[in-house]
Amino acid sequence: MHSKEKWINVDSDHLFRAILKLRNLDEARRFFRDLLTESEIKEFSARWKVARMLAAKIPYKEIGNETWMSSRTIARIKRWLDHGKGGYKLMINRLGLQK
Repeated sequence: MHSKEKWINVDSDHLFRAILKLRNLDEARRFFRDLLTESEIKEFSARWKVARMLAAKIPYKEIGNETWMSSRTIARIKRWLDHGKGGYKLMINRLGLQK
């Protein structure tokens, strides 16, 4: 695979293929806890929460108060939600979270 994006490579593809093999919440918890620190899991979880709240049209101030994320991080997530690779929107729609 040839890509201009350095994060797309054989190693990341192996990681994503492993994730696709997870069968349930328990397996996902176990795999991600071995892969990531507790702090990294909390950070990813908070970003996902912010994306869901943004999709639900919740104001930045309320998102910041609930998640303790900075307005800069919230704005970055909003930019990815609106103009990223479409991953946030894909999962929000697939999970029926879009209002």
